Order: sequence, then C-alpha cells, then structure tokens
Amino acid sequence: MLKILDRYIIKTFFGPFFFIFSVLFFIFIVNIIWVQLGQFMGKGLSYWQILKLLFYLGVSVISMVLPLTILLASIMSFGEFGERYELAAMKAAGISLTRVMMPLLGVSTALAIMLFFFSNNIIPDFQRKAKNMLFNIAQTKPALNFTPGQFIDQLPGYMVKFDKIYGDNGENIEGVFVHRKASTYENQQSIVAEKGKFVPAANKNYLKLVLYNGYIFEDNFGGKGDNVRLKQPDQAIKFDTLTSHFDISEIINKAIEEEQITDDYRFQTFNQLNKTIDKSKKDNEKFFTSSSNDALNQANSVITYMDQNKSKAIPKAQIKLDTVKSDKKLDMIYNAHNRLDNLKTTLDTKNNDINPNVKYFSKVVIYQQRIVTYSFTCIIFFLIGASLGSIIRKGGMGLPVIIAIVIFIIFYVINVGVENIAWAGKMNPYLAAWLPNIILFPFGVWMTYKALTDSQLFDAEKYKALFKPITKRFSKSKEHTRYQ
Repeated sequence: MLKILDRYIIKTFFGPFFFIFSVLFFIFIVNIIWVQLGQFMGKGLSYWQILKLLFYLGVSVISMVLPLTILLASIMSFGEFGERYELAAMKAAGISLTRVMMPLLGVSTALAIMLFFFSNNIIPDFQRKAKNMLFNIAQTKPALNFTPGQFIDQLPGYMVKFDKIYGDNGENIEGVFVHRKASTYENQQSIVAEKGKFVPAANKNYLKLVLYNGYIFEDNFGGKGDNVRLKQPDQAIKFDTLTSHFDISEIINKAIEEEQITDDYRFQTFNQLNKTIDKSKKDNEKFFTSSSNDALNQANSVITYMDQNKSKAIPKAQIKLDTVKSDKKLDMIYNAHNRLDNLKTTLDTKNNDINPNVKYFSKVVIYQQRIVTYSFTCIIFFLIGASLGSIIRKGGMGLPVIIAIVIFIIFYVINVGVENIAWAGKMNPYLAAWLPNIILFPFGVWMTYKALTDSQLFDAEKYKALFKPITKRFSKSKEHTRYQ
C-alpha cells in the first residue's frame, strides 16, 4: 500500500502533468494543422473527417509529448516542494531526497512502459489510417464551389460559368454557360441559358440543374475529319426549359479512409520491423555487390588489372607517349579522357543509387529503436527534472519551463542531427537512435548526485564569488580618499 506521503507526492505530480500534457498536445496538433492546412482546403471535408484526421495524426506525437511532459511536471513538482519548504521539512524528518523521488520514479517507469506498448501496438495502426487518409484527400478533387463570373471545371467532364448566383443556398443562377469536354470522337456541345436553378435530385450522386430560355449548340462530326467541319454548320436548338443531370459521384463518394497504402515501415511493430531490417540488409548486400562488380568491370578497361587467379602477372608491352606520332598521341589522350570520364559518371551514378538504400535502412532502424529509446528518455528526463526542481526550488510556469524547454531543444537538436548523419551513411543508425540518451543519461546522473548532496548549482552568489577576482581587475574602485 502507498503511504500518505507517496500519495501526496504522486497527486502533486499529476496536477501539472495533465495540464502540461494537454497544452503540449494542443501545440503539436496546431503545428500539424498549420503544415497540413493546404490539403484540407477546398476538398469538401466534413468537420468530423477533419477532426478524425487530426486525431490520427495527433496520436503519433504522444511519443514526443510524454517525455517533455514528464520533464516539465517533475521540475514543477519538486520546485513547488522546495518553494513551499516541504522538501526541507521532509529532510528534517529524516526522509532523504532519494525516498521522495522513488514514488515518481516508479510512476515515470510505468509511463515509460506504457509508452513502449503504445508506440509498438497502437501508433502503427493510427499511422496507417492517417497516411491513407492524407493520400486519399490529396487525390480528391475540390468540392463544388462556384464563383460568379469565373469558368469552373469542377464538374467532371464539363466547364461551366455563371454570371450571377443568388438565393439562400445559392440555388438561383443567371447568365449560364455549360460546355461539355468532348474528345475527338465525340460531338461538341455547349449550352447557353438566361437563368437556371439547382434542384435536389432523387439520386444524391447527381447534380440536377433546370435551365430556362436558352440554346443548345451541338455539332455532329465526332470522329470525322476537318473537311466535314467546313461543310456542316453547327446545330442550334432553342428550349424553354431544360433539365440536366451531372454525375458528381467522383467527388462526393470518394472513400477518404480507404486503405491503399499498406507496405510502409511505420505501420509495423517492433518485431515486424526486425524482418523488414533483415530483408533490407539482404537487398542492400545484393545491390552493393552488383554495383561494385559493374564499377570494377568498367575500371578494368581503364587501368591494368591483375588476374587474381594467376600467380604471376602477364607482362604487357609498354608504349612511351613521346615515341608516338602527334595525331595518334591526341587520339590516345582523347580516348583515355573519355574512358576516365565515363568511369567517373558510372561511379557517381552508382553512388546516387546507393544513397536511397542507405537512407531507407537507417530510417527503418532508427524508427524501430525509437520505440524503445523514447521510453528510456522518459526516465532520464525525470531524473533531470526532479534534480533541477529540488535545486532551483521554484515552482510555477517561470524559470522551470525555460530550463525544461532548453533541455528539450538540446535533446531535439541532437536527435535530428544524428538522424541526418545516419541517413547520409556516416553513422551507425543504432548508435544514432541511442546517442541522445547516451549523452543525457550521464547529465541526469550528475544532476541527481548534485541534488542529493544539496549542491548550490544555481546560487548566483557562489558564481559571483568565483569570478570576483577577475571582475575586480576590470572594475574601478569606488573608494575615494578624503585628503589629496
């Protein structure tokens, strides 16, 4: 059973934890909206579809939000303990800082384990839903949005223009022009009318338009040559009322959540990624072997190649360039230059082909390892946050937030930096995934040691006394003598 002190510490921690998590999650969601806003506009998406997409995208950011939340919440919690002198009272009662940190260390460990299972089992499924939904939205044609006085081609197979649109729902139109986009083998048709009205159709897949007082202009030479066009005049049909139906099923029935992409590595669990990594290794080995053999075969035509199957080299006749005639000399130099240039082009091409394979392998490895590394980051951030909070002794949203943001920025910069280096093939991707934790873990242990030894790490007077001999030299003496 948890003791009263443990329950109080955990309660104090979860107060700012839920608030910070909500704020950070909202900030990350706003960032996603800002990035993806262009794909939402003019697509005719309902509010429910947009909210669902944002939820799918937002689930994947929890792996970054949770460690930062633990860092901020632990700094604020222990800062409040120190600011209210509760930490001093606990130490006076014989309770060590280690004992105070143990309940929240257990909570952070439990959250880290939950994050691992969440990242391994739930995030891949939502990644699949989000990516397919984004792909389908990108393929969806814009929703029907008629603008007066402009030609609109949103109706499949037609080009329309309305001079005036009015009514409560924009159902009344005037100055109507409708042109059917016909191929070479179809008859051309254009409709002009004084006014019209959009009427609800019995079938929702069709748009019903009733036109009044107009003409239908249509030719009758689909698939025929230009000489027929010259001989046959256009046909004009006058009408008082014309009802037209336009098929808009392509627009309104687009399956936004249809899963068309299923082979992305981000849709896989940790164990499934092992198989993807093994397959990528084998494919890369075959590709590298084939590329090296091709480059070596071409290099053999440029340089002297020693047959490895023979113990002695076969002597070849050597020709001195000075003894060759001038015209032959230019031909030899030109041929040698062309061969070297072709070899360089081949090597550059092979290198460009290799880079995507290396980048893909590094991406898969880093993504897999981060399922585990972000869980360890939660524990490391707790050690740093709890230690900083007990040393700073300041709660609230002031100095603790600034320090936490600085630490997170350092972590993020290291994370992105080593990721790019690994993508370029200059670092082992396993090391790149773990390097931010490897760097921050000793810092967390050192901060914990400083907190346990009551170090005055952020005492301004201590640093003033340390640099006083240096500042004294450059500062003018304020003392003055009474007598000269």
